[in-house]
Amino acid sequence: MARGHRAALSDPTGRAAVAAVWRIESARIVGALARYTGDFALAEDLAQEAFAEALVTWPRDGVPTNPAGWLLTVGRRRAIDAFRRRATADDRYAALARDLGEGVVDAGQWDPDQIDDDVLALMFVSCHPVLSREARVALTLRVVGGLTSDEIARAFLVPTATVQARITRAKKALGAAGVPFEVPPPRDRRARLGSVLSAVYVIFTEGSTATSGDDLIRFDLAGEARRLARVLAHLVPDEPEVHGLLALLELTAARFPARTAPDGTPVLLEHQDRRRWDRSAIVRGRAALARAEQVGRGLGAYGLQAAIAECHAVAASVGETDWERVVLLYEALGRLAPSPVVDLNRAVAVSMARGPAAALPIVDGLAAGGAFSGSHLLPTVRGELLTRLGRRGEAREELTRAVELCGNERERGLLTRKLADLA
Repeated sequence: MARGHRAALSDPTGRAAVAAVWRIESARIVGALARYTGDFALAEDLAQEAFAEALVTWPRDGVPTNPAGWLLTVGRRRAIDAFRRRATADDRYAALARDLGEGVVDAGQWDPDQIDDDVLALMFVSCHPVLSREARVALTLRVVGGLTSDEIARAFLVPTATVQARITRAKKALGAAGVPFEVPPPRDRRARLGSVLSAVYVIFTEGSTATSGDDLIRFDLAGEARRLARVLAHLVPDEPEVHGLLALLELTAARFPARTAPDGTPVLLEHQDRRRWDRSAIVRGRAALARAEQVGRGLGAYGLQAAIAECHAVAASVGETDWERVVLLYEALGRLAPSPVVDLNRAVAVSMARGPAAALPIVDGLAAGGAFSGSHLLPTVRGELLTRLGRRGEAREELTRAVELCGNERERGLLTRKLADLA
């Protein structure tokens, strides 16, 4: 019995097989088609058309022995049809026709190194600086992560039409800017790589602590970001910040099992059962951090954040955490990548190392400067510090404001309970 027919018997509809192959192979297929056609937007459309054809053909005929090769063949045939319709039988059309030959593509002839280049180029194009942050994230999840528009919309709690519009505008912007499908030359790669890392970090951050909705953690979104970081670490092994980001994501995700109670209620760091932390993720994260230190000349912004996460990962309890080292790492991070978020986190570390009285001026300075306007983060921290200082009336005001501003249902419940404890 042919392998494809065995797959068809195990999945009578064939749709699960199509979805699985798409999730695994879509980035390579889109990348290969973009290289063949020289048109990123067209390549993404061709891949989607091949996917749609598979949804019709595979349930009827069985899953092919080489699913990725089948999808690529269909995509290339559709490319030739597109060029014919445009009546532009130029060199690209002629080359495609020669490559296609009798209509059979042997995926075994794919050059693995070229595939890696295609995926890396796909990441750089999807995260090109000409695009907005929201567009980079949506496009990366679509063409590199293989997520559907519906999945992306559910992940970020926006309408599917909004996601589709962002992707459409992004592809038009890339075309209008004449962005080539290529890995940038070495002289431009580092600056462009930052945009790629930023998109992956944003995806993970939203998954790690959802800004809205009923769940504190969106495991699928955080997991996709970790997968993308691992792909990057494989594709650009000599870039220290790639390993720094991977380390940060692994060490942060290691605490996921203990961050929520069985009913989904958030569990604060000091109350987490550290025996539930994912030790394998900690090992992977520390190995990635060591790699970042090995290939770089000092840690970058992601590496420093990973070093902070490592301080928590190796400590037996909150009280045994090396808070002075955490403060020093935040100070270094503030010099390298200054931001109100870094300063707020430094204030928390200072409060643990030296007491709330030492940390409150930092938070007050952020409040006076208008940082975190519209965010619950600053009043949450300030309310905690005031509570520890015994200034309960002021603490209630801050926590009330935090409850009003918090968009996540689980976090809001935790803040409400803190507020009730002060009553």
